[in-house]
Amino acid sequence: MKNKKIITMQDISCYGQCSITVALPVLSAYGFETAILPSAILSTHTAGFKDFFVHDLSDDLPKIIAHWKREGIKYDVLYSGYLGDNRHFEYLLYIKRNLLNKDSLVIVDPVMGDHGKLYPAFGPDYVKHMKSILKEADIILPNLTEACFLANKEYKEEYDEAYIKDVITSLKKEGAKTVILTGVSYQKGKTGVVVDDGKYQYYCHDKLETSFHGTGDVYSSSFIGMYLKTNDLFYSAKCAADFVVECIKKTVGDESHLYGVKFESILADFVSKH
Repeated sequence: MKNKKIITMQDISCYGQCSITVALPVLSAYGFETAILPSAILSTHTAGFKDFFVHDLSDDLPKIIAHWKREGIKYDVLYSGYLGDNRHFEYLLYIKRNLLNKDSLVIVDPVMGDHGKLYPAFGPDYVKHMKSILKEADIILPNLTEACFLANKEYKEEYDEAYIKDVITSLKKEGAKTVILTGVSYQKGKTGVVVDDGKYQYYCHDKLETSFHGTGDVYSSSFIGMYLKTNDLFYSAKCAADFVVECIKKTVGDESHLYGVKFESILADFVSKH
């Protein structure tokens, strides 16, 4: 296995298991060197905490990127998560064109909404910018809400396979190449993930009613680690889904743990078995 170098661009929540706080340990456990380009620093994540501190780093990112370029630092994978500022899309494109090795991968988790709505910080202009990088990505990892916004499709709580295929077709028309669509549920009590790289595949598993902040980041990071390890899209999507389920099961019942899932205690064992 080549020692691939990953650069992940997303925020740092100093407390709470999401974004870079998840990406670094998960990708490291899979054996990959990971550098960070933090879009912002938050004292905690934004779910369940009040009066959190936020420091935006948009003005500082070009200086970090310029230093890397002067040093000749190159990466094999560019992985973006929560960004938060329209300028960050320009930085992503610059990194792709100047700091990636030949045959590199660009993987975009278009974090911007859930349950049919955009997060409060985002509006139509942000969606427009996110659309602009679909054609630049090799793989995108949206949930259904994000996919619908990017595909200009109505979000539905109840749907069939034809609806999901139509959403994916529209994403492809917008420039998406490979789509890993999470949170796809065709029947009550079940959910799963669709993988479409020209071939449509669906993995279904039991749906746990309890939800936790940051599970999307756990999924994306685990998927990327497994995909770089195996080069198998569907297997990696399936394993990442299974890992998230196990993390949730590990966390349910612990009322003192309300800020993410307890992935750390099962991560090493999961990776070694897969």
